[in-house]
Amino acid sequence: MGAILAGFFGTDSQKTLQARAEASAAEIAATPGLCQAGRTMGCDDPDALGWERIEAFLQRDGICGFRLITSDQAERLRERLSANGFRLDTWDVFLTDRETALAACRPIVERGLPDGLAELDVPPTPEGAMTRRIQAMMSAAGVVPFSGSILCGDTGPAVTLALCDPSGGIAAGAHAYLPHNVASRHRSHAWGGLVAVDDAHRGKGLGRLINAMMVVAAFRDLGASHVYELVSAANEVSRRMVEACGLRHAPDLVCGLATREQAARFTR
Repeated sequence: MGAILAGFFGTDSQKTLQARAEASAAEIAATPGLCQAGRTMGCDDPDALGWERIEAFLQRDGICGFRLITSDQAERLRERLSANGFRLDTWDVFLTDRETALAACRPIVERGLPDGLAELDVPPTPEGAMTRRIQAMMSAAGVVPFSGSILCGDTGPAVTLALCDPSGGIAAGAHAYLPHNVASRHRSHAWGGLVAVDDAHRGKGLGRLINAMMVVAAFRDLGASHVYELVSAANEVSRRMVEACGLRHAPDLVCGLATREQAARFTR
């Protein structure tokens, strides 16, 4: 694991990808088809962005994220990628609207926190100690965290939630933000994720709790019309967690990550 630098976290290559995505924030906000994927450059409409731009990102970075593209777009994209030595790893999209989500999440949140746990304030600075601790816990739990700038909302509207135990350790965390620009049909959709629970606190229902808290915050604090989360088709535990919070599988939508054929899967 590489050191944390300027709010970026992970290996040198992961930090480089994060830095490029953040440096392109103005371009992402102004370009139809681009979206802020957090860890890499991102696209939510390959037809609007065009293959030449996608190919340029792939040749430069070796990777490109895709959010809420249609199943048809995904199939056409997969064919183009395969012909050029890349593959598309995909995740199922689970989606909810405000009314459905709040009806499911509020009872979970209203049960309160387990004894000894407290909710932390939003991380104050991209390079602050609390932000670094949240990133480290997520990474240890197998979740590739976003940069401190995204977690703290410096690059756009975002909420990061974390629960703290009596010793000051981070017990659980989650994050939501608005990835899509004004040209996107998903402009008011919030992405929710980075749900992680420290090993010492597993088995207490904290994943479901912190996820419900994050979904509520996305509607309350970000003004989202919908929230979506991504789940691997084989991850039954996460599937049950998001469904308990009112999200349902949207089979007509796909999220994915294009990488070189020989590359390891970037994240779960």
